[in-house]
Amino acid sequence: MRGRTCRPGSCGSGDEGRVYALPDARLRPGVGAYRGFRLTGERPRERLVVPSGKVSLLIGFGHEIRVGPAGRHPGRTAVHTSLVSGLHTRARVLGHAGRLHGVEVTLAPWAAQRMFGTPLGELADTVTDPVDVLGRRVEDLREALAAAPDWRERFALLDRTLLRWSADARPAREPGARGAWDLLVRSSGTLPIREVAARTGWSMGHLETLFRREFGLTPKRVARILRLRRATWLLTTGSRPVDAAIACGFYDQSHLSREFTALTGVTPGRFLAARADTSVWLAG
Repeated sequence: MRGRTCRPGSCGSGDEGRVYALPDARLRPGVGAYRGFRLTGERPRERLVVPSGKVSLLIGFGHEIRVGPAGRHPGRTAVHTSLVSGLHTRARVLGHAGRLHGVEVTLAPWAAQRMFGTPLGELADTVTDPVDVLGRRVEDLREALAAAPDWRERFALLDRTLLRWSADARPAREPGARGAWDLLVRSSGTLPIREVAARTGWSMGHLETLFRREFGLTPKRVARILRLRRATWLLTTGSRPVDAAIACGFYDQSHLSREFTALTGVTPGRFLAARADTSVWLAG
């Protein structure tokens, strides 16, 4: 079953597959679409998680999720039932045994920083249990979500909870950080970092220190991720690699391929082939 958009008040139970809904307008644009999932197959599946410039909060209802590095060189695999992921610079592989039930919320880093109440520098390139970041309140949320009768109720509960967390959040320590972040996002990472600093009135050193503290990555690394995100979208919507390279500020198609492989662990061709493989559970 393919994912469907679910509007407030019209969501069914969704026995299997993926269900999407937009959050309350007051939470946007900091909170992205909610993604509910219930997979009941018998064979293991995997999801390649490409760096996206988003913070992910995945709340599972009991099944194990394996998390490991992508690419040809296997590394240590961690096991979670729920997880929170800060900004990351390399792709990861999330796998499960065939059954999985839960919900995922993506947040812009500035929104996550406020709601979580912790600098994202501590979460960069890490995957951890949400309780370690959000405390008991996320476990209370998980229990309530698991007990809810359908996706409509779960998404409504997420709205109420995130609105409360947002209202209780402390003011941003550096309000200008969001403006600098938005400059990079609007340009899909193609705006020169010196131009970002000039427009904010900060020195290059201060801009880098601010990004490391608030978001966990330098502006240059963030720009690389944003260019990759746009290139991935263009490639998966049918653009020719050479056209995607030019649109995203790469020198040529080879430059795009090298950067894509460096950040995801696979070539653009292998990535697109994986998306066509129904045994692979991919994001987006």
